[in-house]
Amino acid sequence: MSRTWDLRSDTATTPTADMLSAMVSARVGDDVLGEDPTVNELEQAVARLCGHESALFCVSSTMANQLAIRTHLCNPPESLLCHWDSHIFKYESGGASLHSQAQMIPIKPSQLNLTVDDIRSHFIQGTLLGHRAPTHLVALENTLSGVIMPIDDIREISEFTRNMDALVHMDGSRLWNAAVDEKELREYAGLVDSLSLCLSKGMGCPVGALLVGSQQFIDKARHFRKAFGGGWRQAGILAAAGLYAIKYVWPTMPATHMQAKRLAQGLESLGYALALPVHTNMIMLDSTKSGVSTEELSQALKPKGVILGAVYEGSYLRIVLHHQIDDECIDAILATANVLAK
Repeated sequence: MSRTWDLRSDTATTPTADMLSAMVSARVGDDVLGEDPTVNELEQAVARLCGHESALFCVSSTMANQLAIRTHLCNPPESLLCHWDSHIFKYESGGASLHSQAQMIPIKPSQLNLTVDDIRSHFIQGTLLGHRAPTHLVALENTLSGVIMPIDDIREISEFTRNMDALVHMDGSRLWNAAVDEKELREYAGLVDSLSLCLSKGMGCPVGALLVGSQQFIDKARHFRKAFGGGWRQAGILAAAGLYAIKYVWPTMPATHMQAKRLAQGLESLGYALALPVHTNMIMLDSTKSGVSTEELSQALKPKGVILGAVYEGSYLRIVLHHQIDDECIDAILATANVLAK
């Protein structure tokens, strides 16, 4: 059977034999009753890594984000601010409106990422005689399309938001990519009231995400998780994969980032235009500015076992690397792109 490499997303990973072994040998119990020892170990480990009091194991980052919004926003009508291209706004089925009766205010930033000036200019203070939904939550995303949000911007946004008696949540589904060690992770996490961390994006797990925050916040989020239908029983089988990923997959990310930079530089040299800088594991190609067709590239790579095809905003081709993409795959892409460029 010929090899394939799927670069449509870093969710395309499959559990390794060692990860599966860890899952099979996991100690389990009833997590709804708080009695699954492996889930408890994962939640405690991630809370400790982030420097927060507690964590909650969830089925997905979408669930973790929506639980955060529902737990933070308790007095509708309220609004939350977010990046116009964020996952919470574009790709979570309007969950904030459905579950939390929240008005989402998407912001197109003046720069690449949101800054405190963007937040300040959109922040709604007070109800204006009942006409407005006051802003009580700011939702950030790091990384966003593979781009790392500068920690100084996060710090300034956090300080402003808290001074306005509002809260900050971070969709950190790919924060593992931005923070490549425990010190950086804790530094990012310390600037927000809650954050989500995905285990199936780039970490190689089949299922799972964590919501992190204070003990009081997580206790209420756990209540809402049950109401959302997210209570699960012997989830230690899945939590074991998360513990394995933190120990063995997370440390591989710097090498993946180096691969992404090599691929991006090679494609640029052949006439492909980058829509965004390559900070981590994602490459966004802009077909409208490229001298060669991204669609041609996708089609030419199919017979070689390389799967592309995640097109965003009609013209951006997204290429996502992860720990199961190797140099052979990168070489195949560059060789094919070179032939097309001639």
